[in-house]
Amino acid sequence: MEIFPGITMDAGVRFGRPCIAGTRIDVATVVGAIGAGDGLDEVQEAYQLSREQLLAALRYAAHVAAHLPPAVREVS
Repeated sequence: MEIFPGITMDAGVRFGRPCIAGTRIDVATVVGAIGAGDGLDEVQEAYQLSREQLLAALRYAAHVAAHLPPAVREVS
């Protein structure tokens, strides 16, 4: 089922993790590779993704990050 444009979730694929539509590549793998310093072109080539698929993963990660409650509260 598509949960975000270009992102799907299926309990039978990657343990139900959000994946790039039409692939078995989860968003966390792509975002993690970029966060580790791999260039966009490197990630795109390594996982055989289109530029749009790569950007969909980044847009989804940004959406999730923007909508999660803060994990840490200020200590008074």
